[in-house]
Amino acid sequence: MADPAPPPSSAPPPPEQPQLPPTGWQKFKRALLGGPKDIQDPQLFHALSLAAFLAWVGLGADGLSSSSYGPEEAFKNLGEHQYLAVFLAALTAFTVIIIAAAYSKIIEHFPFGGGGYVVATRLLGPKAGVISGSALLVDYVLTITTSIASGGDAAFSSLPQSLHWMKLSVEVVVIILLTVLNLRGVKESVRALVPVFLVFVATHLVIIIGSVFFHLGRVGEVARSVSTGLSHDMKTIGFFALSGLFLRAYSLGAGTYTGIEAVSNGLQIMREPRVATAKRTMLYMAVSLALTAAGIILGYLLMGVHPMEGKTMNAVLAAQLAGNWNLFGIPIGKGFVIVTLASEALLLFVAAQAGFIDGPRVMANMAHDSWLPHRFSALSDRLTMQNGVLLMGGTSLAMLIYTRGSVDALVVMYSINVFLTFSLSQVGMIRYWLMPETRRKHPDWASHIWIHILGFVLCFGILVVNVLEKFTEGAWLTVVVTGTLVAICMVIKRHYLGVFARLKRLDQILTALPTNPPTKELVLERKKPTAVMLVGGFSGLGIHSLLTVMKLFPRYFHNVVFMSVGVVDSATFQGVEEVDRVREQTEEAMKRYVELARGLGIPADYRMSMGTEAISECEKLAADIARVYERSIFFAGKLIFERERWWDRLLHNETAYQIQRRLQFAGLAMVILPVRVLE
Repeated sequence: MADPAPPPSSAPPPPEQPQLPPTGWQKFKRALLGGPKDIQDPQLFHALSLAAFLAWVGLGADGLSSSSYGPEEAFKNLGEHQYLAVFLAALTAFTVIIIAAAYSKIIEHFPFGGGGYVVATRLLGPKAGVISGSALLVDYVLTITTSIASGGDAAFSSLPQSLHWMKLSVEVVVIILLTVLNLRGVKESVRALVPVFLVFVATHLVIIIGSVFFHLGRVGEVARSVSTGLSHDMKTIGFFALSGLFLRAYSLGAGTYTGIEAVSNGLQIMREPRVATAKRTMLYMAVSLALTAAGIILGYLLMGVHPMEGKTMNAVLAAQLAGNWNLFGIPIGKGFVIVTLASEALLLFVAAQAGFIDGPRVMANMAHDSWLPHRFSALSDRLTMQNGVLLMGGTSLAMLIYTRGSVDALVVMYSINVFLTFSLSQVGMIRYWLMPETRRKHPDWASHIWIHILGFVLCFGILVVNVLEKFTEGAWLTVVVTGTLVAICMVIKRHYLGVFARLKRLDQILTALPTNPPTKELVLERKKPTAVMLVGGFSGLGIHSLLTVMKLFPRYFHNVVFMSVGVVDSATFQGVEEVDRVREQTEEAMKRYVELARGLGIPADYRMSMGTEAISECEKLAADIARVYERSIFFAGKLIFERERWWDRLLHNETAYQIQRRLQFAGLAMVILPVRVLE
C-alpha cells in the first residue's frame, strides 16, 4: 500500500511546462475529425451508443440496401422461366426471416458482440474462429466495395452514357468521405445518413405498393402463367432440372441476405439494454428486408421488367411504374424516379457503414486474441478504432479499383465469405444446443436447435452453389485472399505465443521476492533522486526493470515512483463497468509494485491515469510527477529482439521510444532499459 503523499515542501514547485501551440496539421486534424472525447465522462457510453432506430440505419442499411442488387441477380438467372418469381419471392422472404431468427438467438447467448467470429471461436475452436474472422474481414471489405459500386450504378442509371466514365472516380471519393466520417465516430456518421435512409424507405414503399398491390388484378393471369409454365417445363425439362434451375437462381441471389449478421457483430455500440435493443434492430431489419426484396421480385414479374444496358432493373422498374406520372401537367414521375434512384444510390453508400462499423470491431477482437497486430485493438482520442477504419477504407479502395467497380464480380466474391461465416455460426450453435450442459440447463433445447439446423441447410446450400457456379468467374480470388489472410493470422499468432513464452520466464522472479514488510519507516523525500518506473500489469517484466535500475544505479535513488496508464481499448470500451474494472486492475498492480519496493527497503509511491492512448497520457502524467519529484529520471522497458525484422516493429509498438522522445523534448530525462527476447 502506498504511503500518503507528504505535504508539499516550502520551496515552490517548478514552473509548469508551457504547452506548445498546435501545429497546422493538428489544427487540420481537429477540424476534420473533431476534438477528443473524455473517457471519464459517466454519460459517455450513453451518448455514443445507438438506439434501435439509429442502429437500424447504421447496420440495417447494409441488409436493406442489398435489395438493390440481390433480387435482380436472382431474377435474371430465372431466364425464360420468370413465372418462378412467385416462388422465388416467397423463399427469399422466408430465408431472410430464418437467418435473422438464428442470429437473434446468437445475440441472446453472446450478448457481448463479435457475432460469427466469437461464436466459431467459443464453440468450434480457435482455428474455426480465425477462419470465420478472416472471412468476415474480407466480407466487410467487400461490403464497402460492393455497396459503393452498386450505389454508383444506381446513381448513373439516370444519367446519360456519356457521363459514365466518371462513375469510378465518384465511387473513390465516396469511400474517402466515409472513411473520414467514421474516423470522427460511429454516431456522427450514422446521424448524418438518417435522411437518406428515410427517403429510400419511402420511395421504395411507393414502388412496391404501386407495382404489386395496384396490379393485384393480374393475380389470375399470373396464376395461369405459373400453372402453364410449370406444366410445360415439367414435361420438357423435368422436375429435377427445373428444381436445379430454380435453386441456382435462388442461390445466386445470395447478395440479398448479406448484412443480416451485422447487428450481432456490432452489439457493443447498442444502447442498454443491449440484447433487447439488438433484437429489436434485427426485427426491423428482417421485416424491412423481407418485404422489400420479395416485393421487388414480384414487381419485376408483374411489371414485365427486363434488364437494360446501362440501367439497373430497379431503375427500369421505377421508370415503368412512375415515369409517366403527371400532376396538373407537371411531370412529377421523372422527378420521383430521379429521387428514388438517388436515394437508392445514397443508401448503398450508407450500407458501406456496416463495413466501417463492424470490420474494425472484428479486427479488434482478433487483435485482442493475437491473430492480428495488437495495435488494431487501440482506440483513438475520438474513441474510434482508427487503425481498423483506415485499413478497411484502404483495402476497399484497392478492391474497387481492381474490379473497376463491377458489381457482378463483387457480388460473387462477397456472397461466398458471407455464407461461409453464416454456415460456421449455425454449426457452432447446433453444437451448443447439443452439449450435455446446455440440454440440462435448457430442457426445451429441441425447440431452439431447429432454427439453426434449417439456417445451416439454407446457408451451406447457397455457399456450395455459389462456389461451384462462380469459381472461375472471381470466386477463386475470394478463396485465395481469405486463405492467405488465415495463413498470415496463424503466423502472427505463432510469433506472439513465442514472445509471451519467452517473457514468461521473467515471472520466475516473483518466487524469489521478499514478502516481509519493511523493518524501518520509509519516508518519501521529494528533493532526493527518484526513479520513475513506467510499468503495466504486475509481472516479471516490470520487476526485472526495477531490479535492473537498482543494479545500474546502486544506492543512488532514494525514492521509486511507479507510473502506469490504464489503457481502454476496443475490448474494454463496452461500458462504465468495464472502464472501472481496468482502473481497479491498474491500481491493484501499482499497489503491488509499491509493496514490493517497500519490501526491498525503498520508499515508494505510484501515480496512474486512464486513457485510450498510452503515449499522450504518459506525457501528461510524467509532467505532473516531475513537478512533485524534482530530481526524477524516468525508466521504461523495451523488448529487444536478437535479430529484429520489419515484422517485429509492426507487431510490437515503439511506445517506449515515442515516450522518450516526447519527455526529452519537454526537458525530462528518460532511460530505456533493454529487455532481451532470445530466439
